[in-house]
Amino acid sequence: MPQIEMYTTQICPYCVRAKDLLKRKGFSPVEYRVDEDDARRAEMLERSGGRRTVPQIFINGHHVGGCDDLHALDAKGELDRMLHDDSSRSAAPA
Repeated sequence: MPQIEMYTTQICPYCVRAKDLLKRKGFSPVEYRVDEDDARRAEMLERSGGRRTVPQIFINGHHVGGCDDLHALDAKGELDRMLHDDSSRSAAPA
């Protein structure tokens, strides 16, 4: 089972879209609300290379990016590979 982490805020349509895509794939991310936790926001900034927008999504520790990045991976067929392949921990695209 992949570890999926998503930094979100309460009111974020892109977060909802990303969660819906993952739900259709049969997965639920661990969600970190950055609007309620300054330490989590700082963690997100560090892990994402300074990206400030939400969602910021990580699969098996690899930074996938935001909602559009997640959907682009799905369109290329790469998201399914990442979700079902243990080697995605080191082979996922940047």
